[in-house]
Amino acid sequence: MVRRKRALSFHPIFRLPWFNRVSEAVEVNHMKTLFAGLLLLATALSAAGPHIVARIPVGGDGGWDYLLADSAAHRLYVSHATHVVVIDTEARKVVGDIPDTPGVHGIALVPALGKGYVSNGSGNNVTVFDINSLKVTGHVATGKNPDAIIYEPASKMIYTFNGGSSDATVIDPATNTVKATIPMGGKPEFAAVDGKGGLWVNVEDTHEMAVIDTAAMKIAKRYVLEGCEDPSGLALDGKVHHLFSVCGNKVMVVSDPATGKVIATVPIGGRSDGAAFDAGMAFSSNGEGSLTVVGKVKGNYQAITTIPTQMGSRNITVDPKTHLLYLPAAKFGAVPAATKEQPRPRPTMIPDSFEILVVAQ
Repeated sequence: MVRRKRALSFHPIFRLPWFNRVSEAVEVNHMKTLFAGLLLLATALSAAGPHIVARIPVGGDGGWDYLLADSAAHRLYVSHATHVVVIDTEARKVVGDIPDTPGVHGIALVPALGKGYVSNGSGNNVTVFDINSLKVTGHVATGKNPDAIIYEPASKMIYTFNGGSSDATVIDPATNTVKATIPMGGKPEFAAVDGKGGLWVNVEDTHEMAVIDTAAMKIAKRYVLEGCEDPSGLALDGKVHHLFSVCGNKVMVVSDPATGKVIATVPIGGRSDGAAFDAGMAFSSNGEGSLTVVGKVKGNYQAITTIPTQMGSRNITVDPKTHLLYLPAAKFGAVPAATKEQPRPRPTMIPDSFEILVVAQ
């Protein structure tokens, strides 16, 4: 019998080296059976979509806000009430802690200097720490209630966005000194950078996008995010320079900062506070307990799928190397009865239920 090697190349799984070696050694009639089985496997894997693959227990009490993945060090920094929890993403366990960060919101890293920065909303300052030892090395005063914090690598500056004073504080990490204060004209929320000097910030109460000139340390322009109420989380597709703002009215607004125009409005879940972008997809973490995946279909942005997560999982970060998504979560009890002082009470968090959801794409 003449053995023939068939060109089964229309699915990526059939272009793997091990498959080619198997195909050369198996009879054609046996190949049909193998082909059918592998095709079913490939279809099942691709159909699975984003799903929770692990839960990392953290414990403790109190709320949370932003979190940050450090791919190089295999670490995850998680804000947690008055401290920052540090997790080993390979071992999936807590390995450290940065204490005394009252009202913590976010974390930024400057790997070249071995420094990290934490925005302390209740302290009106940032904590500076050594990223190797996690020891606190100093503090820098900011505006009122510093919320989002980000490192802009082109200018080599740290930016905090201060919701209480409606401004941004620019810090030189080489000297830990304030270089500028930028009036934002409203309450700034999360920011995004492209690594080339581009810096964009959602302005929550004016429903705008602010574009910062990082060389001049001032706002260069701003544009209205039409159809977006109270923009919070923000993500960037660095290849096409599209921005993804999650909004309080259950939509993700996609805008083009070059033109200042909204190019798409996509429905998402409620109570979203975080956005991420990776491998051609944008993600909205919705506090109601869902994750919305947004991508392009026939050239238009739309919701690809929505998966259940957990109530309160409103923040998100992505590890660009492993493509894993991380979302904080906790379990909650019953909602207390309404009172005059608390007409809209929130459910009580169950002690020690705080954890991190790990989602594979």
